[in-house]
Amino acid sequence: MGNDAAFVGNIPLNYDQGLGPVIFADYAADIAQRAAALKPARVLETAAGTGIVSRALRDALPASAHLVSTDLNPPMLEVARGKFRPGEQIDFQRADAMALPFGEASFDVVVCQFGIMFYPDRDKSHREVHRVLRPGGTYLFNVWGSLADNAYGRIAHENVRRFFPADPPQFYQVPFSCHDTGPIKEGLARAGFVDVAEDEMSMIKDIADINAFARGLVYGNPMIDQITQRGTIDPKDVFDALLATLRQEFGNPGRMSLKTFLLSARKPS
Repeated sequence: MGNDAAFVGNIPLNYDQGLGPVIFADYAADIAQRAAALKPARVLETAAGTGIVSRALRDALPASAHLVSTDLNPPMLEVARGKFRPGEQIDFQRADAMALPFGEASFDVVVCQFGIMFYPDRDKSHREVHRVLRPGGTYLFNVWGSLADNAYGRIAHENVRRFFPADPPQFYQVPFSCHDTGPIKEGLARAGFVDVAEDEMSMIKDIADINAFARGLVYGNPMIDQITQRGTIDPKDVFDALLATLRQEFGNPGRMSLKTFLLSARKPS
């Protein structure tokens, strides 16, 4: 995800504890089950972050399957390591998704949850996945729908804009930048993939701890750096305002709708 400076300091824990249970865990379980159904011997995860999908994959895959989880940000992977017991069949490795440090035809399945939106060159990342997949291997990944279809992102984006009308932080434009999946599917075809398919996935999600969720939305991603770098607003003021709006919009405990797209593609045999 992003670059080395993007998910550091306290960001990984706030991301994992505040955002993970609400917007990542259910989709992680789904993509892990899809991967396991393919009965792979070797699985690569890119943009693994704090290991939310890694944990789900390891639980869903047979014990004999080997899992390699990678991310560009070592602080995220350190949180991920804490979710595993000694001896579990998983390797963690820092890796750039646009220059994967693996040989050709090394994996049966490659999985990426909500990562490609952060890649500077998505087409290059597709080509790298195609390269490391074995013939007949499958690429599974998902992206968020639009801000309009994921109110939490719209609210977070609009909330911070009110504090910085002249120069608003733009982080929340990035996660929702691939809601038009047409260009993604075209890029997969250019990379050599076939059988490109898409599943729209919508759900109503309960927010058990709306305080932790609001904290994650402010302190659990690079937006906190974009706020502090401006030096004019206390991040706690942004958090307090966002928490109040989330409670008003979703309730406390809250419920909200989410919309994502799951894409799959196959390397020809």
